Amino acid sequence: MYKLSLKRTILVLAVCLLGVFYSVPNFIKDAKTTLPSWWQPVNLGLDLQGGSSLLLEVDLDAALKDRMENLEDSARSALREAKIRYKSIGSNEKGLRVKIDNPNARTKAHTPLRKMDEGLKITEDGDTLVVMYDEQALNTIKLKLVDQSIEIVRKRIDEFGTNEPSIQSQGYGRILVQLPGIQNPEDVKALIGKTAKMTFHLVDSSTTPTEAKRGKLKTSSRVIRGSLGEQYVIVKKPAVGGETLTDASVSFQDGSPAVSFKFNNLGAKKFGEVTRNNIGEQLAIVLDNEVISAPTIQSAITGGSGVITGNYTAETAQELALLLRSGALPAPLNILEERTVGAGLGADSIKAGINASIIGFAGVVVFLLVAYGLFGLFTTITVFFNLFLMLGVLSLMGATLTLPGIAGIILTIGMAVDANVLIFERMREEVKAGRSIRDAIESGFTIAWGTIFDSNLTTLIAAAVLFYFGSGPVRGFAVTLTVGIVTSLFTSVTVTRLFITAWYNKYKPKALPI
Repeated sequence: MYKLSLKRTILVLAVCLLGVFYSVPNFIKDAKTTLPSWWQPVNLGLDLQGGSSLLLEVDLDAALKDRMENLEDSARSALREAKIRYKSIGSNEKGLRVKIDNPNARTKAHTPLRKMDEGLKITEDGDTLVVMYDEQALNTIKLKLVDQSIEIVRKRIDEFGTNEPSIQSQGYGRILVQLPGIQNPEDVKALIGKTAKMTFHLVDSSTTPTEAKRGKLKTSSRVIRGSLGEQYVIVKKPAVGGETLTDASVSFQDGSPAVSFKFNNLGAKKFGEVTRNNIGEQLAIVLDNEVISAPTIQSAITGGSGVITGNYTAETAQELALLLRSGALPAPLNILEERTVGAGLGADSIKAGINASIIGFAGVVVFLLVAYGLFGLFTTITVFFNLFLMLGVLSLMGATLTLPGIAGIILTIGMAVDANVLIFERMREEVKAGRSIRDAIESGFTIAWGTIFDSNLTTLIAAAVLFYFGSGPVRGFAVTLTVGIVTSLFTSVTVTRLFITAWYNKYKPKALPI
């Protein structure tokens, strides 16, 4: 206590100086553009710097319809393998309808149809089997669709370069997207809304689009539009799925922008087999239910990569590559609500928060000086260091500060002096009990530590609960509060102790100045 350890002193001062250093960008204008990436200010949330807020709805019915259409092929294969004759198979978002005339065959069909996927149940409607997911499986599928949609939206927005977006589930099948600093979200909306589902299909060369419209069309094929308005007849079942893509980037073919893509091992193997077995046939590249290219297979492509060419500009090629990298949305997204928050509101909020912080800090300082004199002055300096440390840690974390976050800072200003109040009151009690000044100071820090730790631990647990169960601004408050608790524990005990120890060793006082 009474001999200042040089290592300890250097360590405490180093931590304080680092906190000041990393907090400096918060006081520099245009720090985002003028300072290096490792030395940046705290990010401001939507409510402070303005921006856009989008409420999206996942079209679960459309996704379920696609899932059921995919089950059609599985049902045909399953019945064919079981040697069960069926009259027709149709689907919608509610399930498959398999018409089988023979009653014995209908009964026999239950087993292979139920095995197509987990959670399927089968009911009979006359001569038709209705195949659908049970309630538990359906809820699981819908939750996964929403979670997948959130992750894809997050990837796309991250690639777009939006600073500190907030993307979270809100209610049933809805996603809230907050984009700080974005005042015109049209480009982001277009990027988010594209399904970007790419698949590779063999073109059905046994018929033409004209013949298909006249009825000459296999049940395993369908007619689809091309990007230039032309028509193609393609095999329904994808030869290679877009989910096997691992990367996509802009390249140039004969001086024109194009998109290069790569498959994972499974996709590369499938792509190699398809191109090897269908030389001379066309392979249609389908993006969002539209053929963007249908090149003729000249030879087996076994390298696991390819190039999409077309009438692309550098911008459209970059956008397509971005969409393919981030992955396809499992379901279409509908924009339910769009709000733009002006930066003026954020500026008013920041000003109000700063004023509240100044008033709160001034009140705390007056109390400390009146109640504890010189030790109150030490605590005031400590609170300053605590604020700098908080800002420094939040800046280093790349945290986003919102209005609730400012409330957390204001709260920790008051909490920061709690520990010192406990320590100083303990010192007074020790002096009244007849102990020396030196022993009273030592007891104040030693005995009060257990109480200080317990009180801050309970607050830390509350902050952890808020962070785990909360979302958005609530989490921001929890993060700020947690950082404030940790920094105030450090400054109120370690830094204040350093000041008081240095003072005592220099002046050897006969009485406590509190």
